[in-house]
Order: sequence, then C-alpha cells, then structure tokens
Amino acid sequence: MDFLTALVSLFTNYGYFAVFGILILCGFGLPVPEDISLTAGGVISGRGYANVHFMFLVGMAGVLIGDSFVFWLGKTYGLRALKLPVLRTVLHPERFEKVQEQFKKHGKWVVFFGRFMPGLRMPIFFTAGTSGQITFARFVLTDGFAALISVPIWVYLGYFLAHNFEELMQWVRRGQTIILGLVAFAIVLFIAYYFWKKRNGRSTASS
Repeated sequence: MDFLTALVSLFTNYGYFAVFGILILCGFGLPVPEDISLTAGGVISGRGYANVHFMFLVGMAGVLIGDSFVFWLGKTYGLRALKLPVLRTVLHPERFEKVQEQFKKHGKWVVFFGRFMPGLRMPIFFTAGTSGQITFARFVLTDGFAALISVPIWVYLGYFLAHNFEELMQWVRRGQTIILGLVAFAIVLFIAYYFWKKRNGRSTASS
C-alpha cells in the first residue's frame, strides 16, 4: 500500500509523463511492479488528475515501447547485450538457458504468457529477440494482444476504486489470478471455436 501511495503521489505531480516513463523502465527490469504502476495511473484518473481513457492509451504505449526495446536489444545485439549491467542483474545464464528452452518448445505462446509473468517478462522478451523465431511485427502483435487483456484491467481497477485503497489492494492481490483465469477461459473458448468450425467445415464438405 505504501508503494502504491508513493506512485500515486509521483503520478499526481507529473501526470502522464511519469506513468509513461515508469512503464518503459519496468520493461527494462526496474523493480517496480507494472500492475501497481498501471493501477496508480488509474487512481489519479479516478481522482480527477487525468483522463482514464487517455491513461489507458498511455499505459499501452509505455508497456509496448518498453517491451519492444528489450526485444530489439536481443534481436540486434544478441548475447553481447547480456554484458549490459541492467540485463546482467536480472538475466543470469541459468535463467536465460531455461527461457531459451521454453521458447524453442512453445514459440510465440511464451511471449503471450510472458506478459502475465512478473519477473520473467523481460528475460522472455529479450530471449524472443535473440531466438530469431519471431519477427518484430509478430512480437508486437502478440505482446499487444496480451497487453489488451491486462492493461485495461489494472487502469480501470484503479479508476473505479480510487477512493477506497483498502478494497483496491485486495483486488490488486487477486488481480493476477483473475487475469490468468480470463486468459485460460479465452483459450478454452478459442479451442472450442476452432474444433467447432473444423467439424462444421467437414459436415459442409461431406454434404
């Protein structure tokens, strides 16, 4: 709660620019939870210091630019970028190897689910860049689709509970579980639709 209060105070004073800057730095592994940053942006919107819909757009931009830059570092400089202090502290060789293995197995799905894994987000996106298995455009589309699920939840949660910090923090603690639940539900629907369409296609062809 103190962390959220500090971010709300910072964002109240410096507005959209502070939210945007913090979110980009989160992409580089800054030890500031992205969900709390987005929620704090929603809180100042709920208190009348910003427009919540524009805050959502700022949040999306900050998240995608931060993630894209990490991907670009991996794609452009490869393993040489691991010598940078900011990467060396959060992406040690063992973690990098584990992420590489997962990426070889699951490809772009690792990028999608990486957006919902605090602490692993940056290593996953950097590894995606070094892998050569995903283009920049595909990365942005995959990450953007995942961000469209998480970013509005945090921003609008802060907006609607801007004057009730106690209840807000309860929802923040449950938020990651709720988001993962929504993702799982969406995947189940997609799979069900895929098989339904495939089955109907066969029925049409046979008739």
